[in-house]
Amino acid sequence: MVDAGRSASGLRFALIAVAALAMAVATGWLGSWQLSRAHEKLAAHQAMLDREQLAPWSAAQLLAALAQDPALAQTQAYHPVQLRGRWLADATVYLENRQMHGKPGFYVYTPLQLAGSGQVLAVQRGWAARDFSDRTRLPQLAQPEGEIVLRGRIAGEPGRLFEFADAPDAKGAGQIRQNLTIAAYAADYSLDLLPLTVVQTDAADDGLLRDWPAPDSGVDMHYGYAFQWFGLCALVVVLYVWFQLIRRLGGRRR
Repeated sequence: MVDAGRSASGLRFALIAVAALAMAVATGWLGSWQLSRAHEKLAAHQAMLDREQLAPWSAAQLLAALAQDPALAQTQAYHPVQLRGRWLADATVYLENRQMHGKPGFYVYTPLQLAGSGQVLAVQRGWAARDFSDRTRLPQLAQPEGEIVLRGRIAGEPGRLFEFADAPDAKGAGQIRQNLTIAAYAADYSLDLLPLTVVQTDAADDGLLRDWPAPDSGVDMHYGYAFQWFGLCALVVVLYVWFQLIRRLGGRRR
């Protein structure tokens, strides 16, 4: 009976050791993976900041690069551009609940038809305050007629805010929207939009603000997760050492 008890105790000790080792390895690996993701994002963020210092692309250079890389907005985000074209003012939309300087308002999007090629892309022109006395009232914007020149930077899909599943962002949603996709924008106004957007950065006499926030690398989340995983790994090791080694050794001595 004594041998059987010792055998069961030894088996239990071995199983607990294996489980603790597996847990420590898994949580340590997950912490290291979160750190590697943070390093990848830091590298991508630095590359984006470096692109911001490059010479601006013309419309011809933009279209040539787009033909070679359909995912241009993801690979060339923040690359400066200088474009000539005319606004398609009738297709202007307003994304609500966007803030600037702590105040809620609209991000204003207007399609720009590029001179020479006739291609159309969506431009995030700027921010406008909203009328709190009448939620449906749109800001009065100066709409330059004829050809204009703007400077900006390449971006991808418009940033999204939380919305309910049935919130309209497609055809028939109107000019005021919570969110917007390029595909929905194109379908709504029968436009053949390029698969990217441009954020306007130069000054213009249109009453819009363009004090855009600096880009966030997004690494804080990964550092937080890594801290949690490494903390859990350390906890597993400490608990195993205390209960399976120190307490066990103390019991044998008694």
